[in-house]
Amino acid sequence: MEKKLFRSRYNRMIGGVCGGLAQYLGVDPTVVRLIMALATFVGGMSLLVYLIMWLLIPDEEIEIK
Repeated sequence: MEKKLFRSRYNRMIGGVCGGLAQYLGVDPTVVRLIMALATFVGGMSLLVYLIMWLLIPDEEIEIK
């Protein structure tokens, strides 16, 4: 099965980028959010990266049964 990066529809706080990235990497979304928050305060570039990812990464597709 091929892994694809999507913005999460279920683990989202703002845009679903951290939730989708966590799902792709197989880690808890809280860990990714903490890393992004720390990176924002330390380097400041993660906010720009988050916004770019929000624009470029497609939303997760919902399975209709």
